[in-house]
Parts: sequence; C-alpha cells; structure tokens
Amino acid sequence: MKLILIGCCGKMGKIVSGLCVEQGHDIVCGVDLCPSPMPYPVYTDFGAVKELADAVIDFSSPTHLETRLKFCAEHGLPIVLAATGYSETDLLLIDSYKAKIPMFKTGNLSLGVNLLRMLVRKAAEVLGDDFDVEIIERHHNQKKDAPSGTALMLAESVKEGASSEKQNVYGRHGIVGKREKKEIGIHAVRGGTIVGEHEVLFAGEDETLSLSHSAGSRKIFAVGALKAAAYLIGKKAGLYSMDDLLCGLF
Repeated sequence: MKLILIGCCGKMGKIVSGLCVEQGHDIVCGVDLCPSPMPYPVYTDFGAVKELADAVIDFSSPTHLETRLKFCAEHGLPIVLAATGYSETDLLLIDSYKAKIPMFKTGNLSLGVNLLRMLVRKAAEVLGDDFDVEIIERHHNQKKDAPSGTALMLAESVKEGASSEKQNVYGRHGIVGKREKKEIGIHAVRGGTIVGEHEVLFAGEDETLSLSHSAGSRKIFAVGALKAAAYLIGKKAGLYSMDDLLCGLF
C-alpha cells in the first residue's frame, strides 16, 4: 500500500513507520504539527501534500479533524481514524462524512481485543443472568483516564449479549450492599509499565469463566491500523469498524 500517515512523528507514528518497512508498505509522506526527520517527506499542513496514496492513517489527535476529512473527501481517499478522545461534535462530524468517503473507526485497533469483544458478547448471551460479570483492566502508571476505553467497549459487549438491562458500577468502596444482577463491575488497576490487560470474569454458582487479553507492546495497534487500511481500499463510502473487518476474516 501507499500511505499518508498523520501524526507520523509521534510514538504510534514511528511504530507504524517501522512496521511498514517490515511489511513492504510505502509511506509516501507524513503530516505532523511538530515535524521531525523521517525517511519520507513530512508536512505541517495538507496544502503542501502532493504525493498520491491508497489510504490515510490518522494517529494524531481530534484537533483539526475536519481538515483531514475534507482533504480525504477532495482526493477520494479512505481514512483510518486511529486517534482517541473524540468529542460528541467530532463524532457528528465523522458521521456527516460517511456518505462521502470510506472511514474506519474503532475504540481499539487490536485484532485480539476485538475478537475478545465478540467472545464476550456471545458468553453474555449464553450465560445470561446466572453469571455475574466483572471487568478488570490494568495499565501503566502514566495512564490518565480510568476506566479504559476498551473496558467500556467490553461492558457494551456484555450489554449487547445480555437478555436483561445491565448497569456499569465503577469500583466498590464501603458498605455497598448485596451485589445486584444488573451490575457490571468495572475496576481499574494502575502500575509500572503495563501496556494493557483486560479480563472479563463471568462468575456463576460453583464455576467461573474468564476471558482475557494482554498487550505486550503498542505494535499490535499498528498491525490493526494497517489491516484496517488494507480493508478500506476499494470499499464504498461508509463508516466501518473492527466488526466488519473480523467478519471478513471468518
């Protein structure tokens, strides 16, 4: 693939760049507000981009989102939206472009995490209210938000598979009373350099089932981004997700 990489000089941008070399893809240029030397041209704005590409991967921030989407629409380019922290306004903007260009958006680009989501949904459907559900996520001590976006995605998967209404409960402290069946307990652990670990525990009478995923490095997100870009090429305009990609693999 020939790719334009937004946020190319950040941590994830550099990982994607290295992976492209390994896999034989060509980053024709990058766009970054804080440019640094890279083995391809790096621009601070889209007006300077002249290279042709098959797709765009965006590992920057939601800032100037409309500029990126407009650029892709003008050049007929699909885009993988790999940034995080989109506001409600950003989401409405993304939705407004789904009839113009192919876009790929997900809360987590790891193939393993998204397969976990599918398994969790099925487990919740099969086990029903006979099993209590608890989600435990573990991350490094520099992570600022809690719970993680992935933990919230997993909670949504439980709700999608459950036959009754479920409600998130964030941690427990003090005399909280007996656990209710509608609860999905979500717990955040922070320490050391843990890249990311997520466990969904289904606890029933005399048996428990645990579904989990552990990230060894950020490279898994770069792998997912490249698979998403390859998936988008040739697709009709629309908003695609990891569910679409995984369904295409099976």
